[in-house]
Amino acid sequence: MFKLPKEVVDLINDPESIKIVATADEKGNPHCAVKDFFTLLEDGNLAFAEEFEGSQTNVNLVRAIWFAKNVELTVRGKDGTTYQIKGKPYKYFYTGPLFEKFYLAAREKWGPDSELAGVWVITPEEVKNETYEVRKKEEDKKHPFFRHLDRSSVRRTKIQNSKSEISN
Repeated sequence: MFKLPKEVVDLINDPESIKIVATADEKGNPHCAVKDFFTLLEDGNLAFAEEFEGSQTNVNLVRAIWFAKNVELTVRGKDGTTYQIKGKPYKYFYTGPLFEKFYLAAREKWGPDSELAGVWVITPEEVKNETYEVRKKEEDKKHPFFRHLDRSSVRRTKIQNSKSEISN
C-alpha cells in the first residue's frame, strides 16, 4: 500500500488544517467540499465523515466506488503548506466502531441533532506537494524559459536596477 509521508500525516492530524474532498459527477463536473472530520487510519487509508446521504459528495463517491474513479483530497496547513492526495474510495461505513467514533465527534461538535450519513475510506495512491514555493521551483526547473509577461518585465527591471547601482 502507498504510504503517506510524515509531513502529510502531520497536516492531516492537525485540527487547524483545511481538508477538502474533490469528486466528479457523471459528466465529469468537479465538486469540492470542506470536511471537518478527516483522519488517517492505522492501515494507511484516509477516512472522513459524510454528513448527508443525498449530498453531491456522497452521490459522486458512490459513483466513484462503483466505477473505480479517483477522488482528490487536499490538505492545507495554516502556514500554506499544501498537499494533494489522489486515491480511490475503498469502503463506506454506516455502522460499526469507525462510524460510531465519527458520529460521537460530530455530535460533540454540532450537538445532539447532528447528522452523519457515513464514513468514507479512501485508499491513497499518489501524493503531490502543491505548496506555492515548491511548485514555483518545479515549474522554473521544468520550463526555465517560459515566463508570463509580467514576470519578464519585473525581472528586466531588477536587472536594470542592478546595472545602474553598479555604475553609480
